[in-house]
Amino acid sequence: MSGSVFVLNAGSSSLKYQLVDPDSGEVHVAGIVERIGEEGSDVPDHEAAVRRALDAIEGRPEPTACGHRVVHGGERFDGPALIDDDVEAAIDELSALAPLHNPANLEGIRAARAVLPDIPHVAVFDTAFHRTIPAEAATYAIPVDLASRYGVRRYGFHGTSHRYVSRAAAEFLGIPLERSKVIVLHLGNGASACAVDGGRSIETSMGMTPLEGLVMGTRSGDIDPAALFHLHRQAGFGFEELERMLNRDSGLKGLTGRGDMRDVQAAAADGDAAAEAALAVYRHRIRKYIGAYLAQLGGLDALVFTAGVGENNSLLRRRTLAGLEHLGLQVDPDRNEVPSHEARRISPDGAPVAVLVVPTNEELEIARQTAAVTEDR
Repeated sequence: MSGSVFVLNAGSSSLKYQLVDPDSGEVHVAGIVERIGEEGSDVPDHEAAVRRALDAIEGRPEPTACGHRVVHGGERFDGPALIDDDVEAAIDELSALAPLHNPANLEGIRAARAVLPDIPHVAVFDTAFHRTIPAEAATYAIPVDLASRYGVRRYGFHGTSHRYVSRAAAEFLGIPLERSKVIVLHLGNGASACAVDGGRSIETSMGMTPLEGLVMGTRSGDIDPAALFHLHRQAGFGFEELERMLNRDSGLKGLTGRGDMRDVQAAAADGDAAAEAALAVYRHRIRKYIGAYLAQLGGLDALVFTAGVGENNSLLRRRTLAGLEHLGLQVDPDRNEVPSHEARRISPDGAPVAVLVVPTNEELEIARQTAAVTEDR
């Protein structure tokens, strides 16, 4: 099957869309419909949002398939899935693991299937790329009956980004994918690291939820669970307060009052000691994961920065890798400062490990996976 893919990413009150050629990567149209269902909005529901998006692509190539981003595929989905009523039901059941995301993703799916009943729809799951993580990396050391009954394990997220970027890195270097060893640092407001061996995820920093791992804009990343028990006993925090604090009021925001890396870095440049300390914590966490993943991979062809912070913040890249020359990680100061929207090398020629910046393209990855599922229809 060939043709353009209509890529949808539905949130609770927004719908991002692109019309993408999966072969060339050309984006015919891209946009967002916002304020879905909000008071005073002229977009009452997701079906109206899909129709609004279709109006925006009128006159462009007709989509031959629709690809949907779905955050959580649990243990059931290890790749993209052609959507039918059973797949819809499974996504709904998995909402227990992603209550903030899967229900909204499902709203978009149902709306699009109603508006576009004559083309195939495919679910592409953030978690699917990480289903190759071995049991010893996915297992938490809690009672096995509880873990099994309630689905407590490492699932990992940002999978479409890690998959796209790790493959693009191998292609950039001219290394066969099946022999490549890559660490991807997806650094945006949400952030995660991933060790990719031969094109397969073998470890990732996010866990059962996107809260674990690196320091993020408003999420804490790794924390001793007993710290929460302490806050409950000593400060009277309840379950919902702790959950909100860790997800919305922690990370860079918790350390500095600012959740945007650009604001934190500007404050540090102006001499704000709290901002500089927060950046040190942020970098330290990344370096710890780099070391751990080097050990797991047993070698490294490339370390790759991607996503908004990773792609655009040359100072962060340089300072994060400073002092890691003994691991083969070096940054060429001139290459690092050159802005570009293309994949590029920022390490010196002859460095033992290639340090790359590779812009992520999750929409293209979704389009390609959708086309692969539907090409024989």
